[in-house]
Amino acid sequence: MAMKIRLARGGSKKRPHYAIVASDSRMPRDGRFIEKLGTYNPLLPKDSEERIKMNLERVQYWLSQGAQPTDRVARFLEAAGVKEKAERKNLKKGEPGKAAKDRAEKRAAREAAANAPAEEAASE
Repeated sequence: MAMKIRLARGGSKKRPHYAIVASDSRMPRDGRFIEKLGTYNPLLPKDSEERIKMNLERVQYWLSQGAQPTDRVARFLEAAGVKEKAERKNLKKGEPGKAAKDRAEKRAAREAAANAPAEEAASE
């Protein structure tokens, strides 16, 4: 059985509250889970102790059983010192989109066309 340690959303509209759960990866996000391992309240300030609560012994147990944490839960575990920090790279994030690339090409073509007659006059 493929196990995940992930967030299950609760709370009302625009007031999220998450449970950190161990569940079968085939189950829905807010559906059936095997064990509740903690809570996460993103509305609290980042320095609050109540923001993230985890039962680290049970998290360690599920990790030893082969459960894979999701990206957000892995970040929580790194902050708690349970898991070593993974290097992340998002190489496409700094790259401009297709429309921005097209605009840059058009601008470069216009500048090249505008500079071409000036260069010919300067060389003569």
